[in-house]
Amino acid sequence: MSNQKKKVFNKEKNKPSKDIERQSQEYLDGWKRCQADFENYKKQQEKRRKNLILYSTENIIMQILPVLDNFQASMEHIPSGREDCVWVQGIKHIQKQLEKVLTDNGVEEIKMKTGDKFNPNFCEAVAENEEGEKKQSADKNRIEKIILKGYKIGDKIIRPARVIVE
Repeated sequence: MSNQKKKVFNKEKNKPSKDIERQSQEYLDGWKRCQADFENYKKQQEKRRKNLILYSTENIIMQILPVLDNFQASMEHIPSGREDCVWVQGIKHIQKQLEKVLTDNGVEEIKMKTGDKFNPNFCEAVAENEEGEKKQSADKNRIEKIILKGYKIGDKIIRPARVIVE
């Protein structure tokens, strides 16, 4: 009889112990999930913060780009024999400073050149050369002239290149 009581007592004693272990494990699992969720939240917030910083400068950059375009256009119209003048060197220096400001803020020029295949993801066709119809089809949709350079910040195109296609 004492053996029976002992067995019943042990069973009752173990049962609350298993419930406590199960509940403890549930609490531990919940805590681990909460901790993992918090770590993911921190990573997402850091990514959002970086993007905010990167893209918050976009407005001012869009105001600087036309100024840089004008400097680049002026460099194409330097009178012959005046390339080494002090004022021309000054204009070149200002242009380089503007380019550095853009580079320091994560802005990259979209690299392309005359003869490259037209890519609507990076380019905006502003005109099509009428002679392009006469050329062979292999030469069609090639960039004939770059009117304005394109720029991007990271993977985001902030201004597509404006081009004339053949």
